[in-house]
Amino acid sequence: MNATSTTPTRQSEATPFALPARSLEGVGKRPFGIYIHVPFCATRCGYCDFNTYTAGELGTSASPQSWLEGLRRELDLAAEMTGAPAAETVFVGGGTPSLLGGDGLSDVLSAVRSSFGLASGAEVTTESNPESTSPDFFGALRSAGFTRISLGMQSAAQHVLKILDRTHTPGRAVAAAKEARAAGFSHVNLDLIYGTPGERDQDLDASLDAVLSADVDHVSAYALIVEDGTAMARKVRRGELPAPDDDVLASRYERIDSRLSEAGLQWYEVSNWAKAETADSGDTRCRHNLGYWDGGDWWGAGPGAHSHVGGVRWWNVKHPARYAEQLALGELPVGGSEELTPEDEHMERVMLTARLRTGLPLSELSASERLSAEQVVVDGLAVIENDHVVLTDRGRLLADAVIRTILT
Repeated sequence: MNATSTTPTRQSEATPFALPARSLEGVGKRPFGIYIHVPFCATRCGYCDFNTYTAGELGTSASPQSWLEGLRRELDLAAEMTGAPAAETVFVGGGTPSLLGGDGLSDVLSAVRSSFGLASGAEVTTESNPESTSPDFFGALRSAGFTRISLGMQSAAQHVLKILDRTHTPGRAVAAAKEARAAGFSHVNLDLIYGTPGERDQDLDASLDAVLSADVDHVSAYALIVEDGTAMARKVRRGELPAPDDDVLASRYERIDSRLSEAGLQWYEVSNWAKAETADSGDTRCRHNLGYWDGGDWWGAGPGAHSHVGGVRWWNVKHPARYAEQLALGELPVGGSEELTPEDEHMERVMLTARLRTGLPLSELSASERLSAEQVVVDGLAVIENDHVVLTDRGRLLADAVIRTILT
């Protein structure tokens, strides 16, 4: 999951960015993670609206080397500002981090170690495109200290991958997952996208069969969202592709949940499933993403990355060239920031924790919100477990509506 978030009041930075003393007081006492955004991709997928660039789009204005130099500077400045709490989690996302190769990603982790250091037992994840991985790649990451691999599978159907503009072959994601396991990674995630125009029930079943054959301990599955400004949105607007159907998406989600649950992967967030924790495996959930959902602190480094520390949120400038230029001048590359009000923090707390299997604590709700939560329970969309509001199977399909009901 990328370090992005809603920002209701965005303001550009007219003066050098600095965190207020109150937001720094609890740093190191709350969960602290580092997100690294790698903005490079070999090709642009038609559905993607992330801050990514192909070599042709960048030309000579930026390169992986200038990005890495900027990243080192940003992490050093971040460590100086925050007091350098040891990172409990690191997540390298993008973009396509695996384009950096094993050596490049090792350099990224070395930069984190040099600036912040890693806490004992830290979770260190990188996203990877199956086509840019190999046994040697995974071996290099394992030696460097990475502990978790997340592979973008999306689908096992060739025609679905084609509609998504994905370049890997249908079987490559499963092969990559097995290579990662053979290299010593016990924590491997496969990402699915469901509801792509042209996807059939049998295509989804084939994808789930492939996922389960890989014997991974974590699966993420996201409904296709046609984002404005993407190539897919233009095709939908021109009538070349149908828009995703809500009823089909709901049916597909139920199928995914049923198949994964039967195989021993249980949901812990609406779009994420993990195997049960054991003495050998430890926590199989993505601890970095749990840090987002549980209101932790994180520093997002790289072009366009978002950060949050102690109720202050900020986001970096998007273009890699400008990112590197500002850091070369000794400035943090912050494009804008906001201080969250108590009302903002409460709203986000409800929005995020309501999606978790552990649920939303009743103690954090106002009297009127508790009444709304009781109505959600009456409607069969949630249950009360250990004084927490926990979504039912039907409630997960209507999670956004449940959250709106509680907050209004």
